[in-house]
Amino acid sequence: MNRFVLVLFLSGLPLSSSGADDKSFNVARALFQQRCAVAGERIHKTVEDVDGVFLLKLRPPSHNFGNQFPLDDPYGRDYLDDGYIESFLRAHHELHAEVARLKNRAHTPREQVGYEFVEADNPTDGKRYRYSAFIDQPGKTDPRYVIDYVRVVLASSLSGGAPPRYGVTYDDISTTEDRQHWIAGSSLKVLDLLTGEIIAERIGYMMDPGQGNKSGGRSPWLIAASHACPAFNSRHPAVFQGGQADRFVEKVLIPRPKP
Repeated sequence: MNRFVLVLFLSGLPLSSSGADDKSFNVARALFQQRCAVAGERIHKTVEDVDGVFLLKLRPPSHNFGNQFPLDDPYGRDYLDDGYIESFLRAHHELHAEVARLKNRAHTPREQVGYEFVEADNPTDGKRYRYSAFIDQPGKTDPRYVIDYVRVVLASSLSGGAPPRYGVTYDDISTTEDRQHWIAGSSLKVLDLLTGEIIAERIGYMMDPGQGNKSGGRSPWLIAASHACPAFNSRHPAVFQGGQADRFVEKVLIPRPKP
């Protein structure tokens, strides 16, 4: 199935400088508008019935909320460390429904369903592992936990077979000029590892309207999430950054339905 989608979100453009010098802010905003002109989602092909994906690059163990120049992809900020792996797995999304059930709350089905497994190279030993996950309710057997506490447990084992055909990776595409104006750029790609082609890519940018102002404990990159293209969730944009990679990837690699 072939599809090309280009989505531009300019509604997140900052309207005020939030304390930044007006001249430098106007220069930054003009550059940001240029970057937003090429931002969006480009999906060239979708694939049905995908069991698992290869995460070519994992997320770090900590976030960058206020350092200006490290090219560590603030726009693509997602779950940390193992949480990033979990976010692609079916159990992660099933947990949402299970918590709602235990608390007798109405459950709104998620658009994502997750994959049966993901694979990734372990940065410690360089070996490739297969990860899966299941929902555990430790309160059933351990009195230290309340009965309605549930969690996702990540399991891993060395992968001896061929890696999954489709891979996911991300890159910080900011230029020095971008960072001088507190703009961060991001590329999230879905690759066919058999053919080497890029079958989908999301380009995103965000800008801190305060231009690095940290007074009062302000976190520039956290604030920048509210001034992004494509825009994040309008109510809680910084929170919505978590899980963003899986949300895009599942538009491209449709998970196989659970039996």
